Amino acid sequence: MSEQDMSMHAGHNTGSVKILLVDDEPSLREPLAEYLTGQGFEVAEAESAARARSVLADADANPSGTPRPDIVLLDIMMPGEDGLSLCRHLVETRELPVIFLTAKTEATDRIVGLELGADDYIVKPFEPRELVARIRTVLRRVARGPAAQEDDQDWLYVFEEWTLDPLKRKLVDPDGVTVPISTAEFRLLRAFLDNPRKVMDRDLLLDMVQGRTAHLFDRAVDNQVSRLRRKIESDTRNPHYIQTVRGGGYRFAAQVHRTAPGASAEA
Repeated sequence: MSEQDMSMHAGHNTGSVKILLVDDEPSLREPLAEYLTGQGFEVAEAESAARARSVLADADANPSGTPRPDIVLLDIMMPGEDGLSLCRHLVETRELPVIFLTAKTEATDRIVGLELGADDYIVKPFEPRELVARIRTVLRRVARGPAAQEDDQDWLYVFEEWTLDPLKRKLVDPDGVTVPISTAEFRLLRAFLDNPRKVMDRDLLLDMVQGRTAHLFDRAVDNQVSRLRRKIESDTRNPHYIQTVRGGGYRFAAQVHRTAPGASAEA
């Protein structure tokens, strides 16, 4: 990033979007924070994953004093806890979109990050204007929500004796036990439940789950399917619910009903 790029302000009002910028390199973090602030964002800086966790904890404890971030810009390679570990925490416990800031040599880590549920990545060195465009794209997508439904609060998904509450993002097994699922797993399951018994290819699933053009990372879908199968299938080698269609993708084989909380399932 050039000094000229960092000092250029577009004067765009972003509506006080709050960014948590996590990078251990002051030479990148500090001028990037200044640039983003000049674009109208509110930026909190963290030089490590530990500091990022502290910022998030402060926002939880004192929401009126410490703004909760709307999006996280996250370096992968950092001393101590790395960005992949922090990303896993963010997607499993918080509704926070993540954009990775990565080096060209970190291709494998980028794929792993996408598999964990990160929303996008940008390779260093990058144009700050491109990063701003990616931030806005991710935030627009999050505002729409993957497979979003206006009446989430009015019904539950029921497939056989499993139940998914889309509002609470709560999955309950046939024995009434809550099964923890990550944000990425929830999005994938929701995509299947919205399209039962239809063959869905990897490109379509990846677009629905990640919400971006990422057809080069088919393995991300396969790995997410494998993780979801471990949560809901009794035999992952012979799956009952999420079936592989050779040359076609995947199909959710069970019948799915929608029902109001406390009511019996209706087709």
